[in-house]
Amino acid sequence: MPVRRFPALLVCLLLVSSTTAFAQPSPEAVSPSLAPVAKVRAESAGLYYTVRERTTLYFPSDTSRAYVNLARREPVEFLPSEDPGWPGWKRVRTLDGANGIIRSEEITNVWLRISKSSQTLFVYRGEHLIDRIPTDLGYNFFADKERRGSSGDPDHWRTPEGEFFVAAKNPGSQFYKAFVLNYPNAEDAARGLELGIISEEEHASIVAAEREFRMPPMFTELGGYIEIHGDGTGKRSNWTQGCVAIQNVQMDRLWEIIDVGTPVLITP
Repeated sequence: MPVRRFPALLVCLLLVSSTTAFAQPSPEAVSPSLAPVAKVRAESAGLYYTVRERTTLYFPSDTSRAYVNLARREPVEFLPSEDPGWPGWKRVRTLDGANGIIRSEEITNVWLRISKSSQTLFVYRGEHLIDRIPTDLGYNFFADKERRGSSGDPDHWRTPEGEFFVAAKNPGSQFYKAFVLNYPNAEDAARGLELGIISEEEHASIVAAEREFRMPPMFTELGGYIEIHGDGTGKRSNWTQGCVAIQNVQMDRLWEIIDVGTPVLITP
């Protein structure tokens, strides 16, 4: 039953509306230029996704009666017109029609987009842009990441492009705090296998990790441990080994609303 394909969820998040969490910027709609990136259009509105490894959907009128268990990142449609009116609960419907109530803290519609050309991290709730954050990127941020870099080969200290998710949150990072992305993802693994960079076993492990929303193998020749982390300069510099660095004050704000599974789109 769980719907796990990232593009479908991303497209719906591009088009839904929601209230904002940050105070300063006014919300604004997602640029139409993102539609080709997403490749498809969504017709439903109000789509959120679950943020726990297992989330319980309860019967509509009884918080003590479990209806069905939902996997992490399963899309659900928020039904504001049928809100139960109980603090901490929301009425939702899954994409296959299961209708019930769910704890509010177990769903969200937050997602991130990183534009490498503008070196900016955009924070969205549904279709509403709620923050823009300057980013420091990789030494060679112009190119897409293809394999592991090193001090002897800094050309491959690149910030990857594609559709990712937050695979882990690290509160004790050497760069203050960090969101670890699921690089390499299945698309990277397919390319790596075709070029003979990784083995079939490594490819299978990376694909399985993406399907299960967990950390992929990080020590293959494709590289790994690409993070959104703190200790950024705020000046759009290029010094990381492929990571996205933001200022610590911005990291603290994101830390409260980003969960494992949060979608992250990195564009050229």
